Amino acid sequence: MSSPYFQKEEAIPQNSWQYDFKPSFKFDITDTTALYNLYFLINHTEAYPYSNIWVWIYTKEPGDTTFKKSRIEIPLAESNGKWMGRGMGELWQQQMPITRNDDPMVFTKKGTYEIRFEQNMRVNPLPEVLHVGLRVEKIGYRNTQAQKK
Repeated sequence: MSSPYFQKEEAIPQNSWQYDFKPSFKFDITDTTALYNLYFLINHTEAYPYSNIWVWIYTKEPGDTTFKKSRIEIPLAESNGKWMGRGMGELWQQQMPITRNDDPMVFTKKGTYEIRFEQNMRVNPLPEVLHVGLRVEKIGYRNTQAQKK
């Protein structure tokens, strides 16, 4: 696995994710020609009671005063109940792409971006979630020649 451009995780207080706990991650983009993959990181225990998690993602670009909001479902287990990701004992860790159609992300503005997560399950607090985080990987560059044609 390549080293991330940015990666940070935040501990969930009492391992129970409350609606009003919205971990926020800020990172700087200086290269607007690069392509990036973004991942939602989650650590949960084997006792997590669901096979998925619904999350609100709030994104704020440099110079913006408001967040754009989108909702995604992240599968955590296969249909047979087997956890996805990496497990060690009773702990499970997973990273799931959060870009649309798993396409690489292009940041068109230089500056500081902020991404915030909010759990959106029917249960509050959501039990057995230990950490959530954001991983940003630089994966290459746009083909600028093709765009000029």
